[in-house]
Amino acid sequence: MGTRGLRSITVRAPGKVNVFFRVGAIQEDGYHDVASLYQAVSLFEEVTATEADGFSVRFSGPIDASGLPVDDSNLAVAAAKLLAERTGYAGGVALTVLKRVPIAGGMGGGSADAAATLVACDELWGTGLGRSGLLPLAAELGADVPFALEGGTAVGTGRGDELSPALAKGAFHWVLALSDTGLNTPVVYRALDRHRDEHVVDLGRQPDLVKVDTAVLQAVRVGDADSLAEAMHNDLQVAALKLAPELTELLELGESRGALAGIVSGSGPTVAFLVDSAQSAAELRSALTRGGVQALTVTGPVPGARVLEG
Repeated sequence: MGTRGLRSITVRAPGKVNVFFRVGAIQEDGYHDVASLYQAVSLFEEVTATEADGFSVRFSGPIDASGLPVDDSNLAVAAAKLLAERTGYAGGVALTVLKRVPIAGGMGGGSADAAATLVACDELWGTGLGRSGLLPLAAELGADVPFALEGGTAVGTGRGDELSPALAKGAFHWVLALSDTGLNTPVVYRALDRHRDEHVVDLGRQPDLVKVDTAVLQAVRVGDADSLAEAMHNDLQVAALKLAPELTELLELGESRGALAGIVSGSGPTVAFLVDSAQSAAELRSALTRGGVQALTVTGPVPGARVLEG
């Protein structure tokens, strides 16, 4: 039987770049306190939710998703099941994810899928939680899911899931350089802990609690790309560069071709270059492409998960 006559809802949710990321000392439970400034950018995942008896997910789009799980360990499926369980909804959903955000790229693509799924199923099933009711479920699913739901520019603290919106003016232009290697987030954190242990004499002890630098918040508030370029920082970058040394060359290439600054986004390996205009973005993208690097231009901030009117 085809899907003719079955209702479906399509929601898009954005990927993100971490403009700033500070990691505190490792805690006794093995976690770290983090402070992050997230910016949602115009690279969107689209999730279509269609009425069904059971739960399923399939992928389409330009990103090769053949390696992704389609069982309950998939964040989108987990999101749909969590919403059904909490609201007592007895049916299921067939999810189709149009993937544009790189997998294991530090851009929160899986989190965007989960956020889009929550919004789509809430609408499709008439469960009526709305954005505010979905936020606690989003936080249960993962640290980046609430942000994909909200979008914009926000400060994440604690484990990254305690969000407060940041005032932001204007638009920032980014060039994203995509890498073929996926970096596993826990592995990157372990490499950072090791690096800090080895260099404790130079680096000193890490604080337990961390916060986003005032300079970053100020740069975003006034919409000044030059100030933001100076204030961008990622504690995980040193670890990502150790695990994927080719990223160092990539950063140097971008900065020599007009980027105001480059940063490894989150746990990598996506590198985000901040530029001063749409024209600079197009020129840098061309330069990277000629150098054999897959690159995209995006702008931020953009809104979080939104229903697309059919």
